[in-house]
Amino acid sequence: MKRPATAPGIVEWIKPDAGEGTLRFTGDWTLPHFSALEAQLDALKQRLPDTPDVDFNDVGRVDTAGAGLIAVALGPKALHWLADHDRDVPRELRALLGTVSDAVAEIYAHRPPPPRNFGFADLLADIGGNVIHIGQLGARLLAFIGMTLETFARIVWRPKHWRTTSLVAHMEQTGLHAVPIVALLSFLIGAVIAFLGATALKRYGATVFTVDLVSYAFLRELGVLLTAIILAGRTASAFTAQIGSMKVGEEIDAMRTMGLDPMEMLVLPRVSALMIVTPLLTFLAMLAGCVGGALVCWFALDITPSMFISVFQTDTPLRYLWLGLAKAPIFAFLIAVIGCLEGFKVRGSAQSVGERTTSSVVQSIFLVIVVDALAALFFMEMNW
Repeated sequence: MKRPATAPGIVEWIKPDAGEGTLRFTGDWTLPHFSALEAQLDALKQRLPDTPDVDFNDVGRVDTAGAGLIAVALGPKALHWLADHDRDVPRELRALLGTVSDAVAEIYAHRPPPPRNFGFADLLADIGGNVIHIGQLGARLLAFIGMTLETFARIVWRPKHWRTTSLVAHMEQTGLHAVPIVALLSFLIGAVIAFLGATALKRYGATVFTVDLVSYAFLRELGVLLTAIILAGRTASAFTAQIGSMKVGEEIDAMRTMGLDPMEMLVLPRVSALMIVTPLLTFLAMLAGCVGGALVCWFALDITPSMFISVFQTDTPLRYLWLGLAKAPIFAFLIAVIGCLEGFKVRGSAQSVGERTTSSVVQSIFLVIVVDALAALFFMEMNW
């Protein structure tokens, strides 16, 4: 039975002649003794190894102030390890140390790194750290995609688990409300491409091929790519902010407590809604871009709408339309999954919501462009 301590806390570094040393804590580690305890730890910091052995057998009362000092002295990783593995520490103290270690780790994560002189070794270390970070992001994304597909396969044959109301609501938010911006931007980009084509082709007397330039560009690439980039900025950020706010408000924990699956309630309706509306928005973007190009051809090149349509039908293969539309569900799936995943990564603060929202937009746009480039190379090699 541990005897209760009544004296102020003391920390000692006991190092025998042979063997490793031990950091021994005794007495009460509470707020009234904070200054004295902090001075003792400051005096020992330079002598401590990275992961010292500790002895808590003679510790009396410990509150959050004392646990915070212990956390600063040992570091959050060592403290978390003690809370999980050292069974000699009393159960109540282990629970307190685990809670404080999480809080200290969150503080350390947001603390700006100390300034340093960047050399070649530091550059290599930063590159290696970024590569590891990208690999971890990819692994988490693949794992979350697997969870999403597993949840879909589990409920697809169980209509009672379909969230039809949520699905329709998200289709309205992600699809119907995005129609004006998708149509307007596609119309303007189509007009710009027609202007560029007319300027470049006029010197060769081949302005009629501006029609082919507009049709090829929008049916194969720009229609689906513009739609995906707009949705990545508009919808992925919304998904992250919505789920992140629920995470901050502990609503997701409440769902799990009630026996509800957050993947089924939050992720699948958003992913399904975006996969349904993205091909429709892509088709709209193709039409708007071609209309913008047709108007420029009419006013700048004297190519009438009937001539534009005739050349369009004659020179543009139908497979270009299907190739563009085939990429839309893939882009929609990636955008929705990344937006939801970043929402689940939020850690209890408004700053974290903002960081995750920015990350979801950047990752979505980056991945969409990479996949589109790989698809373009594949289609070229297949002569499609």
